[in-house]
Amino acid sequence: MKRNLIYFATSAILASIALGGCNDLDTKPDNYYVSTEEKSDAIAQNPELAKAGVVGISSTYNQYQAVYTNHIDFGWPSVMLGMDCIGPDLVSPNTGYNWFTTMGNYDMGNNNNYMNSLAWYHAYKIINSANAVISNVGEAESDDLKLYGAQGYANRAFAYFNLIQLFQTTYKGSETKPGVPLITPENADRVATEGCPRSSVQEVYDFILSDLDTAISYLTECGMGVDKIAETGAKRFVSLGTAYGLRARVNLVMNNWQAAADDAAKAISYSGATPYSIQEASVPAFNDPSAHNWMWCIYVEETDRVVTSWIINWPSHMGSLNYGYASVGAWRYISKTLYNDISDTDCRKGWWLDSNCQSTNLNANQAAVIVAYGAPAYTQVKFAPYKGELQTTTNATSIILMRVEEMHLIQAEATAMAGNATEGKRLLEEFVKTYRDPGYVCQAVSGADVQEAVWMQRRIELWGEGHCYFDLLRLNKGIDRRGGGWDSTWVYDIPAPLNPLLIPQREMDANPAIGSNNPTWSKPSAVDDF
Repeated sequence: MKRNLIYFATSAILASIALGGCNDLDTKPDNYYVSTEEKSDAIAQNPELAKAGVVGISSTYNQYQAVYTNHIDFGWPSVMLGMDCIGPDLVSPNTGYNWFTTMGNYDMGNNNNYMNSLAWYHAYKIINSANAVISNVGEAESDDLKLYGAQGYANRAFAYFNLIQLFQTTYKGSETKPGVPLITPENADRVATEGCPRSSVQEVYDFILSDLDTAISYLTECGMGVDKIAETGAKRFVSLGTAYGLRARVNLVMNNWQAAADDAAKAISYSGATPYSIQEASVPAFNDPSAHNWMWCIYVEETDRVVTSWIINWPSHMGSLNYGYASVGAWRYISKTLYNDISDTDCRKGWWLDSNCQSTNLNANQAAVIVAYGAPAYTQVKFAPYKGELQTTTNATSIILMRVEEMHLIQAEATAMAGNATEGKRLLEEFVKTYRDPGYVCQAVSGADVQEAVWMQRRIELWGEGHCYFDLLRLNKGIDRRGGGWDSTWVYDIPAPLNPLLIPQREMDANPAIGSNNPTWSKPSAVDDF
């Protein structure tokens, strides 16, 4: 009798390996069962049938209450916001309107925590959808099937990359430690009856790189440059530039410095994306997937359930200029120490209110909304509301998964760490001076110095986009919240290395082969604030 393995919804992989949103492939009249071979033949005859499965992967990122039936669960953006709430830079108030308190108070050392389950199950839901597409596309002989197959491999790599970073210590020095279970269409039958052990960290990273290599190969062979990706549905799909960007992230974590720098350069080139100018970055923005700096996103539509819920969505929990949880008290603001470290000549300083609750980036109407809402000092005004409509309840903003500015920062860091500190410094200075702060001067000398300088720029540039905690993990940083403006009970000074998350208990119970969990750890004690 098959066990009910929760983590990857085995039933969706087994037997029919159904394509998400494509039920017509699974049944004939009178409910006649359609075999995998018959579906492969149907897809070969009409590759557009596979596109529904690819769109299904995209939809998986934006699922409404798929793990928890409460207001913390609005898909993968819940994980992104939760991870930012763990670190020192995105300050969250200790209020009843803040659903992310267990991340803010760092109470995640047990295996029944929100963060653990959200990250685990949403990632495996993406993997499940990706596996279905990979299985149905098969060898991907036509250009269209290569395009769709690449989406399966790239999205699966993305999900496993997030899992392995969160559920084990960072790659270097941890290669032989237990990672996460690797679920594929090929092992689904065995896994359903026997469970699946944790593959080693090395095995997981090798698997991720293999998936990305396949995605890049497919996208190259089918000519998936800038023009063709625009024809097929825009930025919910992984383009060749985005695939290189994903591999640049992986190589950065693995300390494959030259490979990371090369992949970042290719991501910039093949994406055709260019950073926001200083003028474009000097107003609330980051709300339009057609923007020239976006490379990949969670595409949100007004009819999505997370939107029709009004308040169970990312803009509700993050946005300051629309209606939602943030605007009634669960504000998201920048650490005071980080804000004070931003140069006054940097246009990004206006992404947050100053100590007088003002920002030069706001026009009169936007400033009036901030006053009406009573937003406190250091509140974010980086993210504009949907379609720029102030106080809107239609929170249908698409969510950034990758933009080109990140690639410029990866290229600078990886170039310096690969042995060319002078060129890494030049790349960093050129990016910041051109696009953010004309007065910027990088004082770095060594490769490690450039890496630190890039980390500071990442903390500012990528604030609120789900990167902060991953950077702490890969750079072996602790969490120092002193002087940041946190609630006194949440002021921590946690030394590195940070602990990996625990695999959810119901997963441990359901999977007989998973082995041991990560060690439990205690909630830290608050320290004296600056």
